[in-house]
This record gives sequence, C-alpha cells and structure tokens, in this order.
Amino acid sequence: MAEVVEAPTDSQAGESGDSSVELGGYQQELKRTLGSFQVFAISFAFISVAVGIFATYDEVLLTSGPVGIWLWIVAAVGQTLVALVVAQFAARIPLSGSSYQWASRLANPKIGWGFGWLTFCYLAIGVVAVDNALASQAFMPLVGIEPDEGTARLITIVVLLVQALLAIASTRIVSLINSVAVGLELALVVVVAIALVIAVAVTGDGAAGNLTSRGVTENASDYFAVGGGVMLAMIMGLATLVGFDSAANLAEEAKDPQRSVPRAIVGSVVAAGLLGMLFLITLTIAIDDIPRITASGSPVAAIMRDQLGPAVERTLLVAITIAFFGAGIVVMVACSRIIFAMSRDSRFPAHQLMRRVDPRTQTPIPATILIFAIGVILMVVLPGAALLELVTASTILPAITYGSTIVLYLAVRKRLARKKGAFDLGRFELPVAICALVWTVVALFVLAAPREALVSVVIVVGLLGAGGLFFLLMLKFNREALETEPGEVSAFKD
Repeated sequence: MAEVVEAPTDSQAGESGDSSVELGGYQQELKRTLGSFQVFAISFAFISVAVGIFATYDEVLLTSGPVGIWLWIVAAVGQTLVALVVAQFAARIPLSGSSYQWASRLANPKIGWGFGWLTFCYLAIGVVAVDNALASQAFMPLVGIEPDEGTARLITIVVLLVQALLAIASTRIVSLINSVAVGLELALVVVVAIALVIAVAVTGDGAAGNLTSRGVTENASDYFAVGGGVMLAMIMGLATLVGFDSAANLAEEAKDPQRSVPRAIVGSVVAAGLLGMLFLITLTIAIDDIPRITASGSPVAAIMRDQLGPAVERTLLVAITIAFFGAGIVVMVACSRIIFAMSRDSRFPAHQLMRRVDPRTQTPIPATILIFAIGVILMVVLPGAALLELVTASTILPAITYGSTIVLYLAVRKRLARKKGAFDLGRFELPVAICALVWTVVALFVLAAPREALVSVVIVVGLLGAGGLFFLLMLKFNREALETEPGEVSAFKD
C-alpha cells in the first residue's frame, strides 16, 4: 500500500485547487465553481430530511407506532460516525469518484473498482427512486392527479430529462438549484415545526403522549423480534441519512476541497439529524387521531391539513416537490462523476465515450445521458413490484460501501500523511472508526434481516454479479487498467 505525500493544501495552491487533480495524475477538466455553502448544499440536498421523512413516516407509524421516531437519534449518531471517517479520506484525496479513488490509491485498483461499481449501482438506482417518489408522492397530489402508476412513470421520465439537461448545461446551475432547494427545505422544517407547536397549543388537538405511544402496533407480537416493528422503524433514518459523501464526488469542482468537502460531509449529517428530530417530534405531537393518520397513506400531509389547513398542505407539497427535484439532480450529478472518474481510468464500459467532458460546459455529457437512459429503461421495463424491490435494494448498497470504506480506513490509517489545515480527527480517529464499523454491521443487519428484504438482497447480489462479469472481461482484455494508477509516482511515496 502507498502513503500519501505531504502536498500543499488548495489554499496554498490557489483558489482553483487544481494542484490536487494534477497530483492525482489528471488534467483539470471540470470547472471549479462550488463554494463552501454550495458543497454543503449538495450533501444536504442528497440527504433531504423533509423528503426522507415525507416518504417513510407512514412506515414508522405502521410498524412501530409514533414512539419509533426516537430511533432516528440512533441512526443519526451512527451515520455521523461514518461521516467522520469518510471525511478523513475526503480531506486527503479530493478527487471525483470519492471511495473509488480512495480504495484504488490506498489499496489497489482492483479493490477500487469494486467500490466504484457499488457506488454507481446505488446512485443509478437512487436517481430513479427519488424521481419516481417525486412524481407519485408529491407532484401528482399537488396538481390533483389521481394515483396511477403509468402516469407516475411518464412524469418520472420527464423529470429525469429536465434534470439531465440542467446537469449537462452547468454545474453552477445545479448548485444554484440545490442552494434554493436546501434553503427552502431548512425554512420549511423550522417554520412548520414552530407552526405546529403553536397550532397544538391553541387548539389542543394533539398530545405529548404520542411520543411514547405504540399506536396501531400496541398488541403486535413481533414488535421486538428480528425484523419486527422496532427494527423496521430504524430504516427511516438509514434510508434518509445517506449520500453525505456526494460532496466528495464533486471534489474537483469545489474550491478548497480539502476543507470544504469534509466540513460539508460531517455538517450535512449533523444538520439533517438535528432538524429531522425536531421535525419528527413536532409532527408526532400534532397527531390528533393516531389510527386515522396512520391509515391516511400520507401522514405528514394529513397532519399539515388537520393542524394548519389545506393551503399550508399545498404549500408543503410545493416545497417537497422542489426538495425532491433538488435531491434527484444531485444524485444524477454525483453518479455522472463516478462514471467519469472510472472511465478516465479505463475501468468502465465504453470508457472512451464516458470520459468525455464538453469543453464549453465542462460537464461529462455522455455519462449524464447514460444515467438518463438507465432511468428510462427501468421505468419502461420493470413492473411495479420489481421497481419497488429495486428501490429497497438501493438502501443496502450504501451500507455495504460505507462499511467497506471504514475497513479500508482501519487498514491504512497509520500510513496516511497529515495535511496541514485539512480535516483530521487526531487521537480520536481509531475509536471513531471502530464505533462506525460496528454501526455499519448493525445497519446491514437491520436492512437485510427482515423477510421482506430477501428479494432486495437477491437484487443486490445480481448487481454485484453483473459487475463481476465485467470485471472478469477487464482482467482478460484490459488488465493493465486494473494494475496501474495515474499519478501514483508524483502523488504518493512507497
């Protein structure tokens, strides 16, 4: 394994930070336009607290009752530990491709390829999951369209197309959209939380006792069993508080990435954890009829309607739609950077095409088009049940990636050089990494143990198998790409 050489920070090399890319053995092809807030907004928009709670709160009420919201704290603490480890790598190797680059350079290119394939599968599925939820759970109710799977799929394809066009046009446009979406989401969570507290105090509808109620699951026999209500309730936090490493995927487009990217990774998880808990507490207190709200299908919207009126409910749906759109475009951009990063190392299908960056827009157009095409294929080919299982499978993939990243960190941490001014846990790095690894094992068990997860696990195995076939083809026809690493001589020492 190699050790990172002490290199100048991007503030020393100039605001563009091009030195980190050149030391990695590449040319600076992507445009550095992202400031500290824009980088934070990318990670926060991917997490998207309002979107995650809006999409999963009904499952918590159904499986564990209102008291299940407290498991959000467990997930938030665990994911923060993971983010702290990820930030250590992001500070040292600020290149597009995040964990793919870290594993390739600190272990070997073959292991790095595995990290890259995992991340690509997760993000490619994630784009479809977010945009399909946008269509069916936010946009269609907002404009009064009756639930219909075919209509939702058509809207999803249109949204994917719009996002692809914007992602191709300019990273700056994407960052502006995300900044607006994040600002709106932050305001939404805080304002709605305050409004709900005031409404409950004035009307008396709602109760603090909801916070300890098991609701409709009061007599469930498997409540504390493996795969039972308590375990299933934790999935809300696990499914929401992910993607914080998306900022690292855009490191080559960030200013001063050795500082801004790690701060964005950790800051986004902490902010999302705190705001999410605030939102969940106020939502739960504001429930005036637990069985009715649980059966409503969209409990967050129903609570808003009951306490604040139809106008506020529609305002919420507008904000949620924008938040969904911002999250979807971030996932698409992050996925395109993984494809670009692997392709310029000749480790992705059709790499000569996928590595191309348009000289005018300075964005990877073929990689973005590929993600759009995958989304269209999934929408057209997969039946409803299979699509749902594929989306569920996408929650398992990041847990595998995070766990693997932590194992990598524990294996190489003593070899990592310290960069002056860069993010560093110092003497706390080992206990944090060990706790983070234990947490990822717990998270994987929670996600894979329920009987309902069997099909999703099979899908994950299938995706990994497909990647394995391509890997074998590379070993036969392009072995050199898996045995050499760009920039190793100038960026690392033996």
